[in-house]
Parts: sequence; structure tokens; C-alpha cells
Amino acid sequence: MSTSEPNSSSSDSNLSFSERHYFSSYDHFGIHEEMLKDETRTLSYRNAIYQNSHMFRGKVVLDVGCGTGILSMFAARAGAKHVIGVDMSTIIDMAKKIVELNGLSDKITLLKGKMEEVVLPFDKVDIIISEWMGYFLLYESMLDTVLYARDRYLVSDGLIFPDRATLHLAGIEDGDYKEEKIGFWSDVYGFDYSPFQEVALTEPLVDTVDMKAVVTDAAQILDLDLYTVQKTDLEFSKDFYIKSRRNDFIHAFIAWFDIEFSKCHKPIRFSTGPHAKYTHWKQTVFYTRDTLTINHGEVITGRLTNKPNAVNPRDLDITIDYEFQPEDDESRHSSASCQYKMC
Repeated sequence: MSTSEPNSSSSDSNLSFSERHYFSSYDHFGIHEEMLKDETRTLSYRNAIYQNSHMFRGKVVLDVGCGTGILSMFAARAGAKHVIGVDMSTIIDMAKKIVELNGLSDKITLLKGKMEEVVLPFDKVDIIISEWMGYFLLYESMLDTVLYARDRYLVSDGLIFPDRATLHLAGIEDGDYKEEKIGFWSDVYGFDYSPFQEVALTEPLVDTVDMKAVVTDAAQILDLDLYTVQKTDLEFSKDFYIKSRRNDFIHAFIAWFDIEFSKCHKPIRFSTGPHAKYTHWKQTVFYTRDTLTINHGEVITGRLTNKPNAVNPRDLDITIDYEFQPEDDESRHSSASCQYKMC
């Protein structure tokens, strides 16, 4: 995800504890180093902007969650009339130095504060750029802030970069790592620590998954059009149907997202899936209690439900209900309602 969600010029004391924790997590340069070195992420944004400089030339651009200012500088170099970058994290102080060092201070205005409270030097903007995505697309996401900026500042025929995001789910074989992460607690130096297994099963794991571990087809469980999506759409429930590609075992579901800049002259896309080049978002793994023994062509059906946590809306409560019912072998039947919390 891009640096902290832009939000307010008011004092930090007006922020909740969860907001202060979130914004402060982007204060250190290390997380920005990781994002900037993610070439899939950064070059996709650069290409979308530079290869479409005709769309940026002479336009007013708003960078929501500007962080170190890299997207703002891309837009300025592409010929934008002016770029406004907004961010709540103190990293924006470093961004101001970087913008000045690169001779772009006359083209870029950086504002520290919450998007909902800062006063922009322009009433409307022509383009919104933002790297708002989090793990599982929506964890600690700033998408609701981008939607606020869209509704408040974007001209009627304005552009959003990127403007489409899709979320996908598949089943994987991951027996060795599941044993290391979950099975470990059954015998810890001769003691039964099994209560920790229940905790471990509810916490999704963000990690890289080898494409060879993917057993099933993928199901699309979310499709966001940033021109029309509403905040209420980020709480959703979606049925899925995934078919096995081979005889194997399934120990977990994984999720990943794809991003598209669809308004480009030549659309630019990137994926965070196991089939694609590494990104810092990796994939999100949801271990199941049961191991499924599945044959080629057999199907798992289910429903994934996602909603913001009631206490901290940046956390996610996720439920995966699934059923696997082979026609010829009742002993392999499995169904469950798995509860997870990303926090």
C-alpha cells in the first residue's frame, strides 16, 4: 500500500489510537524502501503516467497518500500543471526535501494532514493518482479516502489511476508449512500448546506461494470500478466455485489481487498472484482445519464474506464457508465455516 492515508491538517491528538498507529507505521523509511524497490508496483505506475503524458499535460493532479512523493514527481515530469500530494505520515517532511532537491517545488504542493480536512489550493482536480492497496487488497487500505477525494474533488470527466481492482481466490497444497505453522503447537518441547492452534488458524498469513502449489482454478470474488464503487461495497459476500486441476491435497485458500489502469491509451495491468512477478503484497493464505483430498475435476463451492472490524475498521473480519462433496466418496466430504481476522 502507498504511504499513509492522507487525512487532516488538524492535530494528531484528534486521531484515534488505531489511526495514530496506522499513520506512524509509515514514518520510517524502511517501508518506503520496500515499496519503491517493488518494481512491479512502481514501474506500473510510472509507465501508466509517462506513457500517457498527453492525459496529464496541463492537468491538476491529486496524489492521495503521497508518501515519499514518487507518484507526484512522475505526474509533474509527465507535464501536469500542478500536483497536490496529501499524506498524514511524517514521511511527507522528507518528501518535501526530495521534491525540492529534484527541482519540482514549483510544480508540486505537499500537504500534511487528513484528506477530509486539508484545504487544497484548487477547488477541483482533473486526475487522482493513489497507491491505496493493502494486503488482501483491502487490509489497512486507504480506498475509502480515495473515494472521498473522488466525490469531493474530481471533475465530472476526471481520471483515476488506477481505476480497477479484482480479488481472486484459489486452493493450494501447503502441507509442510501448515505443519510448521499450525501443527507445531501440538507438541512444544513435550508440552501441549494446542490452544495456540486455534489462534493460528484464525490469522491469515501474508507470504509468497509457489505457483506449483496452486491446485485449483481461481475464482474472482471482487471487482471494483473506482469510478462507481461506494464505501458500502467494501463489505461484501461472494459465492465461489473452484475446480481442481489435478489429484492433490488442499490445506489452504489463497487470495491475491490484480490492478488495472484501464483508461491508458494501452491499458496497463499488474497482478500480485503466485503466477506473477514478486510484489511486496505477496499473497494471503487462509489455512483450513481439515485437509481436503481432491481429484482432478472435482469442485469446491463456498462463500467469502468480508467486513471491516467493528473496533478497528482498518482490520478485516473474513469468513470462508466452503463445501467439498465428492460424488463417489462420502469419506472425503468436508464442509466448514472458517473465521479469520486480519489485524
